[in-house]
Amino acid sequence: MTDREALCSLQGMKLYTRDGDHGETSLFDGSRVPKSDARVWAYGEADELNSLLGWCRCAAGESVIGERAQRVQNDLFMIGAELATPPAARSVPRAQHVGVEEVWRLEAWIDEACEVTGPLGHFILPGGTELAGRLHIARTCCRRVERTVVSLHRQEPIREEIIVYLNRLGDLLFAWARQANREAGVTDVEWAGRQDEK
Repeated sequence: MTDREALCSLQGMKLYTRDGDHGETSLFDGSRVPKSDARVWAYGEADELNSLLGWCRCAAGESVIGERAQRVQNDLFMIGAELATPPAARSVPRAQHVGVEEVWRLEAWIDEACEVTGPLGHFILPGGTELAGRLHIARTCCRRVERTVVSLHRQEPIREEIIVYLNRLGDLLFAWARQANREAGVTDVEWAGRQDEK
């Protein structure tokens, strides 16, 4: 659900507005931009990642990973709102920004997951349990969001904390995928390099 869809739902408005029928959309300050705008790409892909994390939570249930993934989803809503707000119209309250505290929280969760799984000595193939597979998909999406935000940052300034957060989140999703497999008793499959046919 995009920010506009969520807002319409809360306010009892119709979901469709017809405002985007000609390939434009509104940013948070009301300015109109093409739907192909780099800023729209960035917050749109953050929304995709948020949806994937919701999909991960469906497999995680009431586990610690599921509860923490929901906190990440809330962070991604804040990131999406900030990405949808041009630099000249910073109307998003500072309290609604991710910062160093959220990055530290991710790092603590990474450390906890690595204590469960132990050190990694080889590349592994994405897969294993249903939850691990979904987390690997979310991880690759997160890396794409990160690349898109970095590309936007080359055009317009983006707060460094957002880029750092996304970078750390990609690491966390990898660590969670390994943790999900370990807790389910499933061994990660190591990359074996070139497989010649016999």
